Amino acid sequence: MHSIPGSTHDGGADVIGLDIGGTKTHGIRLHRGAAVSETVSGSANVQNVSVEAARQSLAEVFAALGSEGIGRVIAGSGGVDTRQDADALRALIAEHVPGAAVDVIHDTRLILAAGEASEGIAVIAGTGSVAWGITGSGRQARSGGWGYLLGDEGSGYWLGREAVRHTLRRSNLELVPDSLSTALLRECGAETPESLIGLFHGPTDRRYWAGKAGLVFEAAQEGNPAATAIVAEAAGHLAGLILDVAGLLEIPGPVVIGGGLGMHQPMLQDLLRDTLSAAGLRDIRFLATDPVFGVAYLLAAGSAGSGFAGSGSTGSGSAGSGNVR
Repeated sequence: MHSIPGSTHDGGADVIGLDIGGTKTHGIRLHRGAAVSETVSGSANVQNVSVEAARQSLAEVFAALGSEGIGRVIAGSGGVDTRQDADALRALIAEHVPGAAVDVIHDTRLILAAGEASEGIAVIAGTGSVAWGITGSGRQARSGGWGYLLGDEGSGYWLGREAVRHTLRRSNLELVPDSLSTALLRECGAETPESLIGLFHGPTDRRYWAGKAGLVFEAAQEGNPAATAIVAEAAGHLAGLILDVAGLLEIPGPVVIGGGLGMHQPMLQDLLRDTLSAAGLRDIRFLATDPVFGVAYLLAAGSAGSGFAGSGSTGSGSAGSGNVR
């Protein structure tokens, strides 16, 4: 567990931190700056799951961490692009901790805090993709994070989809499946490349295809040229997001990269490091700890209340009523 000496809490009460991603909700309970309990449940991001599914996931998190003695909840989530988004998520959380202050921030801010940086560029390379940055003066910029229908290039979903497209293209050209295609067909239980079409448009979701990204990296490591090209293109897309933000804010970093791909795929890390270094960004940090622990850094730094998207206290009947998408 992570301990942050000297962090403070409202009235000495405990704090719960939440990292709400596209596939899971990761929660911790902090007591006097130390994480004393930790749990993982399903996604509570209402852009990916129904409101009821989100409510159930949050119920499981608070059942595991406890609701008594909580003075504050700090929740980082994707899909909080407007005050209405933040209010809607805050309302769902407040059901479990009436009277506690509930702060909602974009999950990229947890990435930056987990990298022990108060300014710089935060990147999520996971199921989706986005880059967000903030300067010492508080100026902010963002690139991407529009969701899989509009963007998320370089993400796990994007990689999985590109593997499907590659497999179908080879079939159209009457070429035998290569190592990437063979691995994908086997993993999906598909007898033919064409059967992937119905599977893709039918019972699966973006999390299912993001889960196939590892096949692309494995094939690339084995020398498959198509997989290598897909990984390189993914790195190019992610680097583009980062450089957009760096250019807008005119800062050299640090760049803190999180998300499942950003944290666990060395090939992607090497490509990003090389590309960004060549562009003059040399302080590149790949998270070694989960983003939710950035909550402890925010508290210790005394910055947990600044720059929040729709932050505020919620008690009984004061949670707000924004529309949940």
